[in-house]
Amino acid sequence: MKFIIQKFGGTSLTDEKLREQVAGKAIAAKENGYTPVLVVSAIGRAGDPFATDTLINFIRGANLETDSREMDLLMSCGEIISGVMMASTLQKMGHDAVCLTGAQAGIITDNTFSEARILKVKPESIIKYAKEGKIVIVSGFQGCTEEGEITTLGRGGSDTTAAALGVALDAVYVDIYTDVEGIMTADPRIVTDAKPREMITYDEICQLAHEGAKVVHPRAVEIVMQKNIPLRVKCTFSDGPGTLVTSAGEVNKGTIDITRDRTVTGITQIPGLVQFKVTMDEGEEGLKDKRRLFKGLALAGISLDFINILPGLSVFTVKEDYWQKAAQVIENTGFAAEVTRNCAKVAAVGAAMTGVPGVIATIVEALTKEDIHILQSNDSNTTIWVLVKGEDMEKAVRSLHRQFI
Repeated sequence: MKFIIQKFGGTSLTDEKLREQVAGKAIAAKENGYTPVLVVSAIGRAGDPFATDTLINFIRGANLETDSREMDLLMSCGEIISGVMMASTLQKMGHDAVCLTGAQAGIITDNTFSEARILKVKPESIIKYAKEGKIVIVSGFQGCTEEGEITTLGRGGSDTTAAALGVALDAVYVDIYTDVEGIMTADPRIVTDAKPREMITYDEICQLAHEGAKVVHPRAVEIVMQKNIPLRVKCTFSDGPGTLVTSAGEVNKGTIDITRDRTVTGITQIPGLVQFKVTMDEGEEGLKDKRRLFKGLALAGISLDFINILPGLSVFTVKEDYWQKAAQVIENTGFAAEVTRNCAKVAAVGAAMTGVPGVIATIVEALTKEDIHILQSNDSNTTIWVLVKGEDMEKAVRSLHRQFI
């Protein structure tokens, strides 16, 4: 059997017409000789009756304290409802279908409720039903422990479900359906002429996802990389080819060093950051200060990003929600900090920028032309980050997109 995994987000399932459109893609895959396995998210978004956030707000609105185990039971309901609706839709259209919960599909996780990690997949039930000619629908975002406790996989968990099933079933493709035409060169809400990429590497999409692109969860990409299974990001509402995510060798197959023509693959942004500049002694005392500072922040459970450590100065960012807690820790450990709120991180991502001179110079030139002040910068082999003021974020994204894309 040539398995193909098709994952659909909640906005693709909100009414009967859309569900029939989704069913049509599964039917088309079957008619083309594939064995489709659908993975579905909860229907809709916050405010819609069966969306995950709606279920969470329902119990919170009753002023009830719920521990993580019971909360996972509640949150798993949305995807089960969605799966049953899709199975019923396919049956109405004349195709035998069956819905499985994550546990029934053989997704075994650790016992970290609400943020569980998949340990293994036992796909025997999926294979059994597929051999019977049924189209299998799996409720995404969920699994169970070896002891049978229901767990959920955290935000983006349905993508992770699809990827794990793809690896377990040795799928030909894992298709992630969304509401855009593929992996875009920038957020189309900011850059109106952003375009979908035809092909992109696993490393690039992981970096784009970590830096704010919300099309596919990076954990899902990391999973399909284990077996080099091609992942396609496609639009539910069209028949376009979408973006193929694969190895660098496949992306560049049949070309002659065209990577130089595409130094940057995409521009992403993360708003809502706060920058801290903490002054301290230099020399041996400074090293002790740095250790004390970062240990205190770690013990407080504060995640840091964009870290630059210099003689006498440490610079980093935290999310807006944690800035007051971070400021208190810094004060309690005896340091003074300069705080800049309402910052945003803008990233230029591209696997081909490695070893290419002048990329940072081009970024500085582009932002300077727009009178955008760079508060901080950093780089890796595939990414260059700049920190800018929040009000300059969209202008910075558009400027870099014009320059590189």
